[in-house]
Amino acid sequence: MATRSAIITVMTRAAIKASRGLKRDFGEVENLQVSKKGPADFVSTADLKADQTLREELGNARPEYGFLTEESAETKGTDEDGRRWIVDPLDGTSNFLHGLPHFSISIALEERSEIVAAVVYDPIKDEMFTAEKGAGAFLNDRRLRVSGRTSLDVALIGTGAPFLGHGDRAMFAKEVEAVTAVTAGIRRWGSAALDLAYVASGRFDGFWERELSPWDIAAGILLVREAGGQVSAIKGNPFKFDGDGVLAANVDLHPLLVKILRSARDK
Repeated sequence: MATRSAIITVMTRAAIKASRGLKRDFGEVENLQVSKKGPADFVSTADLKADQTLREELGNARPEYGFLTEESAETKGTDEDGRRWIVDPLDGTSNFLHGLPHFSISIALEERSEIVAAVVYDPIKDEMFTAEKGAGAFLNDRRLRVSGRTSLDVALIGTGAPFLGHGDRAMFAKEVEAVTAVTAGIRRWGSAALDLAYVASGRFDGFWERELSPWDIAAGILLVREAGGQVSAIKGNPFKFDGDGVLAANVDLHPLLVKILRSARDK
């Protein structure tokens, strides 16, 4: 059994505590699907309650660290190494709202502009993905490795689609056409944090998406890298949070996906 470090223990305990409220609220969302007002307001409340719980738990454990979260303003810390928590209290809000049991809590620890610890927790499946820089990635207590597939024709690729008012849908359609033509299939499941965790665990062979925020992917990126995978911008250049999306895969499939996606953009 893997021994968790003190910081991973802090992060997993916070995720578990926040998940209790989400699971209770999720049951209510399923019951309130016919409500015209309740579900939308209710999910917003669920997000905010989870965010508050995470801020309290993480803040109590490390009061000097800063915060960057989806649901509240950035908080500057006093830590001399610039450590801050990057948190998404509910990644997969649309799934949550519709009663689909696929969403997660994502917590990353950034130190000197580098992600050094990560937790992605799926409360419905009780799957806790964890990673620390240089120490590997784990699902619960099992060591993770990215998939060993080397050919796109047997690869399953995750992605995220632009939705109303967001993204370049025409470009995405070209990319989907190009990727589906050479792979075993594409999945769009609605939680980028879990998509990256699935790349780390070999469930997905690759993943790409644009217009993601740091809290969507900070933890997942470390999971993939610590599981032996490669992460870059979609064009293949070094990944930046404010750059050209994210592309993650094993080292064999990554350059192939870069080439396929580049060819789609050039059409």
